[in-house]
Amino acid sequence: MPTRVPPSSRPVGTVTRGTTNPNRLRRMDRWIAAVHASALRRSLHPPTAVDLGYGAAPWTVVELWQRLRAVRPDVRVHGVEIDPVRVAAALPYAREGLDFRRGGFELPVPGDAGASLIRAANVLRQYDEAQVGPAWERLCARLAPDGLLVEGTCDEVGRRHVWVALGPEGPRTVTFAARLGTLATPSDLAERLPKALIHRNVPGEPVHAFLRDFDRAWAAAAPYGALGARQRWIRAAAALAPHWPLTDGPRRWRQGELTVRWEALAPLGLP
Repeated sequence: MPTRVPPSSRPVGTVTRGTTNPNRLRRMDRWIAAVHASALRRSLHPPTAVDLGYGAAPWTVVELWQRLRAVRPDVRVHGVEIDPVRVAAALPYAREGLDFRRGGFELPVPGDAGASLIRAANVLRQYDEAQVGPAWERLCARLAPDGLLVEGTCDEVGRRHVWVALGPEGPRTVTFAARLGTLATPSDLAERLPKALIHRNVPGEPVHAFLRDFDRAWAAAAPYGALGARQRWIRAAAALAPHWPLTDGPRRWRQGELTVRWEALAPLGLP
């Protein structure tokens, strides 16, 4: 049973820049729908999903609702924003199964069973690194037993993403995703590392070693570039697989994704 968070008169968190664009999170949503579909379908009750810190416009919340409905038509999606002006602007987009409310990391959403999904995109990037662990812990405590927290960062038009997937027990995986035609090397994604990792992309840290090896595999796969960036990415991922604990395979690699277990990239000295 998830931990109940005491009600608070003031949302927990700070107002972020609020930058958003239609379809900015489509790669993240596509991955969620693929890997979390079975958990959503197993729920005995209409599952609850939260888009935390959706920004100055509600596009990404509406899109998440539409994409999850294709998996589970009775899903209930809550857009949560700490800025009351942004919430008021989003209210005209509310409908059955989709609403907007003011709040922060305390997640002011109904239900005792916990959230099936919490998505926090481009939120913690604007916080200090020391604040990430407590925020993860607080959000994971609001998950259902088979719930998923997806926290990460992307560019303004959704071509480059890196996100961490967490369960109630904590972080599980890190996913790198891109429109492959925009990449010169896989390490171009370093600028989109989530807050927990972006300051650790230095020699001696695991994430730096991973991106170094990914670049080397990408360079070795250059001949496959004649067949397109997708084939080159697939070949580079296959070369990484014996050395790094990847959790996906060619089916996801074809989508311009690659997922590795969190413990392989976790910052040194992290509890």
